[in-house]
Amino acid sequence: MKLNYKRTIFVGFAFFLICTFWQAYDNTIPLILTNKFGLSQTASGIIMALDNILALFMLPLFGAISDRHNSRLGKRTPFILVGTIAAAILFVALSFADNAQLKSLSTAAAIDDPQALELIYEKEADAALMTPDADAFVLSQTFTKEEFCAIPSQIVRTGDGVYTVDGAPYALADRFTETERKDLQKHEEDKAFTNPHYTDFVVPARQAYAASVTHAHPQTLIVFIVLLLLLLVAMAIFRSPAVALMPDVTIKPLRSKGNAVINLMGSAGGILVLVLGMVFSTSAVKNSMMSYTVYFSVIAGIMLLALALFLWQVREPRFVREMQEQSRALGIEEDEPETGGGKKKLSRSERRSLCFLLASIVLWFMGYNAVTSKYSVYASNILNKDYNLTMMIAQAAAIAAYLPVGMISSKVGRKKIILAGVAMLTASFVTACFLRASSPTWLMNSMFALAGIGWATINVNSFPMVVEMCRDGDVGKYTGIYYTASMAAQTVTPMLSGYFMDKLGMRSLFPYASIFVALAFVTTLFVMHGDSRPLAKTGLEALDVDN
Repeated sequence: MKLNYKRTIFVGFAFFLICTFWQAYDNTIPLILTNKFGLSQTASGIIMALDNILALFMLPLFGAISDRHNSRLGKRTPFILVGTIAAAILFVALSFADNAQLKSLSTAAAIDDPQALELIYEKEADAALMTPDADAFVLSQTFTKEEFCAIPSQIVRTGDGVYTVDGAPYALADRFTETERKDLQKHEEDKAFTNPHYTDFVVPARQAYAASVTHAHPQTLIVFIVLLLLLLVAMAIFRSPAVALMPDVTIKPLRSKGNAVINLMGSAGGILVLVLGMVFSTSAVKNSMMSYTVYFSVIAGIMLLALALFLWQVREPRFVREMQEQSRALGIEEDEPETGGGKKKLSRSERRSLCFLLASIVLWFMGYNAVTSKYSVYASNILNKDYNLTMMIAQAAAIAAYLPVGMISSKVGRKKIILAGVAMLTASFVTACFLRASSPTWLMNSMFALAGIGWATINVNSFPMVVEMCRDGDVGKYTGIYYTASMAAQTVTPMLSGYFMDKLGMRSLFPYASIFVALAFVTTLFVMHGDSRPLAKTGLEALDVDN
């Protein structure tokens, strides 16, 4: 009895294209909303939460509809086909709305153009603005027009203590305090680096100008949000059917292995997008006002290519029949509904454990999702680093951890491994609180690698712990409970973290995440049920899924 890895990989292309989309969406949409439309972090967080709000009711809806659907292509494939094509088209269309806003900003969108900076200065000279650290300033009281228009986005180190801009000497002593100069001199690489005065003063002024343009002409933002909502609906059409397809075509004892393959395919899609982000330099300050049409078109093309590979090899009705025949041959049938006695209920102790576990799920998603949804903005404005590489390292670390974590958990126990994962995640976020643009790049990358391992450790074990507490035919119900908790957290945290970033500065992101993840460690300590039980007859064992 072996898993058909080739078949599972091709089935996994549906999840691959889903993760490809969401990685690109999470990385670029916050940048568009803040840089092009001038929205605050709070408003941006509200819009970023739309997909989670829709998911709370649309994922179960389309999952249930696909359960009752029958066609020549099967139950799930038609949804995957229609949803992917619609999403790819709408994603490219979204870039056209972005281009329309960019055209409205054209006179002030050019990076390092003195005329563009002069226009921004004239419009925002007396505005009360805030640096990424939430320090208030008035532009005209901080710089003269000539000084502001002379601020470049990048400084080039050409030698020890020698700096240039556009080939001309750039004297740090004339522009920065002694403390600021020491921070700049900590850059180890002899290459261009972002001017902190640009992110501290020019970026807020540019965003304020974008906000004033949006306020005067909101039509483009309205079109952008309408297209965004349609895009999210298109993705919701096939997310649940795509996830449900793997169990449909895989016999029960092999579904955990199949799930590992599917998750690896999803992570591969995420890493591919991060590599493309590095190629297109989407995180560079000089590209903060770039057009995303080519980038979005490439992402859409990858989604359609993955769909083509899926349709080429996946024959859902035949695969389902073969799975059913193999299950019958092995004596693996669906459990008959319990008769006479009704369904068993959780004990008081089990209910208490479930509540603490769900609280833990909410808390660690509150912390982790805040970072993933806001890190592209944070990295660009605070760290002046490429967020693509950092996030790719986290994804790669998670991929490497999946299988070892599963094997260790079966021997040590899920709860202990989850606590270790939460501790790793907390340690990485706490360390990130103290990192600045002058900090070594390898240190931030190391912290994200640790976060990736910690998150993989949590993910591998948390869902099985919830399902382990179920009774008889309640596996679907408890699956819904798990996803309701996680999606609820992902709905709230982009808005809440954005609010704190607006009020306290962008540096509040990692302290915010650290607090929530640390609280999850405390609540997990009170979970006394749902751990690995090799001889159990309920939960995962009821599904005949090997631990």
